[in-house]
Amino acid sequence: MSSSQINPPPRLLMGPGPINADPRVLRAMSAQLVGQYDPAMTGYMNEVMELYRGVFKTANEATVLVDGTSRAGIEAALISLIEPGAKVLVPIFGRFGHLLKEIAVRAGADVAVREKAWGQVFTPEEIEQAIIEEQPTLLALVQGDTSTTMNQPLADIGAICRAHGVLFYTDVTASLAGNEFRADDWGVDAVTAGLQKCLGGPSGSAPISLSDRAVEVIRSRRHVEEGIADGTEGRGRRIASNYFDLAMILDYWGPQRLNHHTEATSMLYGARECARLLLEEGIDTSIARHQLHGAAMLAGVQGLGLEVFGDVAHKMNNVVAVQIPAGIDGDAARHAMLHDFGIEIGTSFGPLHGKVWRIGTMGYNARKDAVLLTLAALEQVLRAGGASVTPGGGVGAATEVYQGAVTSQNAMASQNAAATSQNAAATNQAAR
Repeated sequence: MSSSQINPPPRLLMGPGPINADPRVLRAMSAQLVGQYDPAMTGYMNEVMELYRGVFKTANEATVLVDGTSRAGIEAALISLIEPGAKVLVPIFGRFGHLLKEIAVRAGADVAVREKAWGQVFTPEEIEQAIIEEQPTLLALVQGDTSTTMNQPLADIGAICRAHGVLFYTDVTASLAGNEFRADDWGVDAVTAGLQKCLGGPSGSAPISLSDRAVEVIRSRRHVEEGIADGTEGRGRRIASNYFDLAMILDYWGPQRLNHHTEATSMLYGARECARLLLEEGIDTSIARHQLHGAAMLAGVQGLGLEVFGDVAHKMNNVVAVQIPAGIDGDAARHAMLHDFGIEIGTSFGPLHGKVWRIGTMGYNARKDAVLLTLAALEQVLRAGGASVTPGGGVGAATEVYQGAVTSQNAMASQNAAATSQNAAATNQAAR
């Protein structure tokens, strides 16, 4: 059997992720390989560490990549921070809270959970009360859960954890770069992400940052694998996974460069470019871009008469869930979007499977043309399925959002110009 060269069909990925990678990221990933201890390579590794300190808004020295999808980063953080028998608290408000629970259980933790109905988030008071009741050593909490599209507020959680002597871990895979996140200001001890959402890259690399408190816990379980022993004695209980052993991974990324695995060079190039492009754009600018296109998509689906799922006040900027109208076959509609228009949108998991569509506006696809094209296609699919929709209602509502943004920008520019002119006149008057 012979195979032809790979040739994926053209797709506009407007689901909850992955998304179309930025072409600049793909070009970076096509660069030639170098050896993992080549000075060029270790230089790129150092650059990646510094770039992701900017992305996470942290001064943490321990800011590196875990080679693997975003789930690899989650597992590395949890299995390295959790000793068997330790108490871990997991507040669950969607599918990915359940994932944190499962990984913690597999790590041997005594896991306590609190659950919210899907479409809601926790208040700081609810989380603090659970901490008081359970007295965990670690709180594991998702920021943005794409299964529900909810964005859990984190600004007060770190201070609560510090007050009760609890380490605070969060997964920001779905939310980073499209929603506000401040690791140091919010007192986050461990944070992991992925590239395939708002960072605009492919899945396969998991940025991670660890506070000094988290590093101290991880270093207390440091063991060097046999065959590359450096003369140091092992400490504490060995971390159960070899590949996800953050004590060894930190030695690999640190000045010692103690061998652990062969670095995924092309993915590192891609992760570097994702961070470089984000910081070049400006994180606040990126968030504002996701807010604008997310608001346009929200207005557009509402303009089509679709009902939005969940607490819209706590929705992520970069994804919206809409309830599938009565009489519409949700899977058939997604099939038509994909095969008739080349556009992918998502369904959801568990209690929401087949009940909502999830439509993303993130990373490279957080663009006006992508939003309007998706809404135009969705209108045709709904009409073909027998739904009653206002002709042009989706595109029209989204266009109004964009026009309003332009008007606001022009007004602001006029105000700035007037202020500049007044300042110049005052300066001239004073000079006289």
